[in-house]
Amino acid sequence: MKEFDIQFSGLKLGKHEFDFQLREEFFDAFDYNEFGKVNLFVKALMEKKNNALEFVFALNGTVEVPCDITNEWFDLDLKNEIELVVKFGEAYDDTQEDILIIPQAEHKLNVAQYLYELAVLAVPLKKVHPDVAKGKKGKDVLKKLEEMSPGNSQEKNENETDPRWDKLKSLLN
Repeated sequence: MKEFDIQFSGLKLGKHEFDFQLREEFFDAFDYNEFGKVNLFVKALMEKKNNALEFVFALNGTVEVPCDITNEWFDLDLKNEIELVVKFGEAYDDTQEDILIIPQAEHKLNVAQYLYELAVLAVPLKKVHPDVAKGKKGKDVLKKLEEMSPGNSQEKNENETDPRWDKLKSLLN
């Protein structure tokens, strides 16, 4: 994961840009196997200040995922952006959400974890194939799901009981 190190110690104050490409191997390193093919690009803009580093990570690209309705794989467009402020202190501290504190002696920062979170958090909760959303695919699956939904199931008559229970109830009397 050394290719995700940002060496900031020799850089001048001001803005600097870094580009990263994320592939399947990147997510394998995190033991994340929800994606098929991965083609993601991250542009990291870092502003170096006297006492802090300010990052903006912008993700763009596609990942192959299964549709939640048809289970058919498709390319899902992902876009996401996060900001991170890195400050210098006595010891490493990542307890705050958008602020990272690293020791004064550090001269580089590995951003792999932040890139991983940036990509995984960009995936919507429900992944629907574009053709299903347009009504071109999955009509049979959607019809079956509608038939099986609790509100549409054929309600049994309240007086109807299971004959097995009737026999058991007769034993109690």
